[in-house]
Amino acid sequence: MAEDKASAYPVHLDRNHLPEPEWKFPNAKIEMYATKSKPDFPPNKHAPKGSPNVLLVLLDDVGFGWMSVTGGLVRSPTAERLFKRGLLYNQFHTTALCSPTRAAMLTGRNHHSVATGVIQEMATGYPGYCGIIPKGCATFAELLKQSGYTCAWFGKNHNVPDNQTSPAGPFNNWPTNQGFDYFYGFIAGETDQFYPSLIRNTTPVEPPKTPEEGYQLTRDLADECVGWIRQQKAIAPDRPFMAYFAPGAAHAPHQPPLDWRGKNAGRFDLGWDNYRETFTQTSSRAALFPREAS
Repeated sequence: MAEDKASAYPVHLDRNHLPEPEWKFPNAKIEMYATKSKPDFPPNKHAPKGSPNVLLVLLDDVGFGWMSVTGGLVRSPTAERLFKRGLLYNQFHTTALCSPTRAAMLTGRNHHSVATGVIQEMATGYPGYCGIIPKGCATFAELLKQSGYTCAWFGKNHNVPDNQTSPAGPFNNWPTNQGFDYFYGFIAGETDQFYPSLIRNTTPVEPPKTPEEGYQLTRDLADECVGWIRQQKAIAPDRPFMAYFAPGAAHAPHQPPLDWRGKNAGRFDLGWDNYRETFTQTSSRAALFPREAS
């Protein structure tokens, strides 16, 4: 498949062969004198022309029937606007568990194939369950990075083995060693939304302000993500980015800021059976849910 010459790799750095092989200096020439020698620097990575920026948002404990974009009663105007401009997929599989779902999404493989059959805190010393993603199973960030992207992860990481989560490391299973250039979030299944255990790359950091000054984790993560994107586009506007945003807000502990509390009060008072019927009818009309399902 032909590519723009400015963005094409040499043959031995073809994107079809990942991980990329060691640079062999194919055109270098070493002579007795420097003036007669010829260098051959490794080329900079360039994404294919027209490569899109990617924003991936992952929410814990949010069912398919919650948000208005899929027929639920929780208002989601931003998601609805995005849906109108793009695509909405209605066939999916999750494990209903934090670590396995994330491991499968990060690698594109079955969660047992990447040793994450259970959450990290319950890992066991058996195949498929030890919680250590094999090095032979690359994350999407590793593949994108080798194709000229810059990648960042904001929010929850529940994929570091439980005995490797301390600030002393080892860090080989942390985001910055799995293809991500930058990480800002927490290493655990959950954290306090007002007093979080924050990590920047591999270093513990304090929140930028106190709850009394208006701090709340989800807003902090969003601000950090927006700031990172702006920085990337200011410094390297032609380089595409991939931002993975995984707030812990819908997962326990449920600690929304005061101005968000009560916004959906009464919406679920109709009870489970009536809610299910309402969702089924709404999503069926939108062709998002099969009519025969219940």
